[in-house]
Amino acid sequence: MLSEDDFESSLDTVCEAAAGSIEGVFGPASLTWRVDREAAVFLGAGRALLLQLAHPWVAAAIAEHSRTFADPIGRFHQTFNTVFTMVFGTRDQALAAARRLHRRHAAVTGMLPWTAGRFAAGSHYRANEVAALRWVHATLVETALLTHDLVLPALTDSEREKYWVEARLYAALFGIRQADLPSDWTSFTAYNEAMLRSDILTVSPAARKIAEQIFSGGATKLRAPKWYLALTAHLLPERLRGEFGLVFGEREQRSMNLALARIRRLYPRLPMRIRAVGPYQEALARLQSEKQPDLAVRCLNRLWIGRPMME
Repeated sequence: MLSEDDFESSLDTVCEAAAGSIEGVFGPASLTWRVDREAAVFLGAGRALLLQLAHPWVAAAIAEHSRTFADPIGRFHQTFNTVFTMVFGTRDQALAAARRLHRRHAAVTGMLPWTAGRFAAGSHYRANEVAALRWVHATLVETALLTHDLVLPALTDSEREKYWVEARLYAALFGIRQADLPSDWTSFTAYNEAMLRSDILTVSPAARKIAEQIFSGGATKLRAPKWYLALTAHLLPERLRGEFGLVFGEREQRSMNLALARIRRLYPRLPMRIRAVGPYQEALARLQSEKQPDLAVRCLNRLWIGRPMME
């Protein structure tokens, strides 16, 4: 379990390494800003979600503690207000968002109602457990680079190493100690491959139900496009794809390839004003000493985080 002392010690690490009080944890020169500002990264949102759900603890926590079904749009906004504030907010905003997330996670505990992989029915789960937090963090980091490289020039090996250095600092905002993380990008890749082979990841009944509700539109009233579902299936390991009941045949591949061809042709030509998520543009306005972002950015923020400005 992640103790309060360990969590605060991790935040001390963040404070020491942060780019600046106004620049925030990472700042405009970081690869984190360069990658995470891109709306195209959301091409991998379905993949990241399903990889997280494949951990039985995560699926049980969402099923029993989350407002995903009752208020899916509100849950989306809450999640990305937290994530984007940690990435693009001031240093104090990022730390405050990290502490709010830690407090929410502290209340998420329970017992598994079913056996899944190595986890027996009746075993306890906790959101603030280091191994579970490390997996959630890993899905966000790996998927961000994977989808960035789908439509934009791929990062070089040296840039991947730099991105991982920054991602280790991002993990500290979750309270994960540096000693509990892979030391470099190669080790991080090996960790992901080992997790995907292990019996830790098993698609439980709760995970399948949540995935079906989200992708069918039952939870959001917005059905995922067929090409997006095909892309999500393609980006998943074959074993998990099958356990989630996803199909990726010739028809799905054609649909995905056609959509990706269009996105790769059009997306890089879009002005950054459209491509970049609202919180990134708010951060740029802050660095230019503007008291608040302009109307266009505030509207974009309502789309991404459900409010005109980061908390």
